[in-house]
Amino acid sequence: MKNIFNQADTTEILNRIDKLSPNSRPQWGKMDVAQMLAHCSSFHDIAMGETFPPRGWLGILIGTFVKPIFYNDKSLAHNMSTIPTIMIVEEKEFETEKGKLKQKIRTFQNNGPEKCTSHPHPFFGKLTPEQWGKGLYKHLDHHLNQFEV
Repeated sequence: MKNIFNQADTTEILNRIDKLSPNSRPQWGKMDVAQMLAHCSSFHDIAMGETFPPRGWLGILIGTFVKPIFYNDKSLAHNMSTIPTIMIVEEKEFETEKGKLKQKIRTFQNNGPEKCTSHPHPFFGKLTPEQWGKGLYKHLDHHLNQFEV
């Protein structure tokens, strides 16, 4: 499984982000490309311990049992629900959001596993840095596939 802590995997993701344009259209979902970039940035904020969304009752109830979905080799399903605090509905500026996300990816990768949050994921609960690294790669891959890059 690819992992955002691996330099080659990070480089691949950054190169794919560079293939996006303001005119990129989603194959599924409601977010436009700038909103998707902002959504991915907000998700990185959680992994870096910069935001701490609360755990919802459903995550508390079943999150631990289904958390391998986050970091296993299987693709994420299209149109999955997301953490409410990182659902982006307002208009965003493409170049700004692209730059923010790329910087957060680089920072997360450069900081290494030891700087990864120990705060529970809002749905899946406690994750190891290795699980966060795989999950972040998988989340980015999912959304880049959404926009065909």
